[in-house]
Amino acid sequence: MSDTPPPNVWAAPPEGAPQWPAPAQGWPPTAPGGSPFAAGPPRPRTETAPAGSAYHEQARNGRQKAPQRIGEFLLVLVGNLAVPLVVIAFGALAWYVLGLDFAPEGGDRILGDPLADEALGLLSIATGIPVVLLAARWCGSRPGGTAASVVGRLRWGWLARCAAVAFPLIVLQMGGLALWGYLSEGEESLAGDFPGWSGFVLGLAVLWALIPFQAAAEEFVFRGWLAQFFGGFLKSPWPGIVIASALFAVAHGFGEWSGFALLFYSALWWGWLTIRTGGLEAVIAVHVANNMTAYAITVALGQLAESGNAADAPWQALVLELVAAPAYCLLIAKLATAHGVRRRSPEEPAERAEPTGRVEPAERAEPAV
Repeated sequence: MSDTPPPNVWAAPPEGAPQWPAPAQGWPPTAPGGSPFAAGPPRPRTETAPAGSAYHEQARNGRQKAPQRIGEFLLVLVGNLAVPLVVIAFGALAWYVLGLDFAPEGGDRILGDPLADEALGLLSIATGIPVVLLAARWCGSRPGGTAASVVGRLRWGWLARCAAVAFPLIVLQMGGLALWGYLSEGEESLAGDFPGWSGFVLGLAVLWALIPFQAAAEEFVFRGWLAQFFGGFLKSPWPGIVIASALFAVAHGFGEWSGFALLFYSALWWGWLTIRTGGLEAVIAVHVANNMTAYAITVALGQLAESGNAADAPWQALVLELVAAPAYCLLIAKLATAHGVRRRSPEEPAERAEPTGRVEPAERAEPAV
């Protein structure tokens, strides 16, 4: 019997010795972290549309199958119906706990104080912003900011430029409407009861603090999400714009025919402007300017207790809007071209995308919507 120990079959072969069986090339598979049999890098939770996509195409990120589309639609629909009701219910409950009076039955108001009731209504509408952002992220699997613009967020500098145009134009338009009413009806058209400076300032402070969120929420829903929902499977933005414009007018209720026509006509121009500028900033600016000016007049005349909105606008307001809406939209479109505002999603990541301050060659050659 030999004293030589048996060979260790489990020991690693000497360096340079041939291995048997030879390992297959690239086997076992390894992920960037070094773990074999891993499926590769995890897929991100959200994904943007391909570079160069227009605003209404931002939902085309490859994640929009039928279940996701249905889920996104239901979330936006139910969210914009249920969440405002929850806000109003909590507001009414707080009002009851405080022992304050409610409005008489048979009216459109809930709280006895017109200012508080109007503020509660504005706050309930403002909840449309988080509803749209969550629907885009959870069901659309895309960054919620893509509902704001093609760069994935609100462009605050561009929003300020649009507001600088919108406010003077809206003041001029409503001033023209007041003058028209005064010339045709006399002082009766301006009849009201000024609430005093303290009441006037308080009313403006409360309402003006909430109007930007209320107006932005309506734009996120009608000019934003609806356009992108239909743009996810339709090439042209116009079906989404027309449907959203009709729903926008219906959402304000049925008052005068002139009011419905005014809302639908304005919404068509605003829908075009959203696609033309690649975001909601321009329409948010004019919507905020319109509502702030209208509420300032209403508070000054002491008419907050009277129910009414744009759906009750007279035919004179429609006539002025036939000129004011295209004037604003065409002017903003020219400013967008002059400042190089992006109409399509950029090549670089959204968080680094900035307005260039100039018109890029590809954007300059692009045909108008």
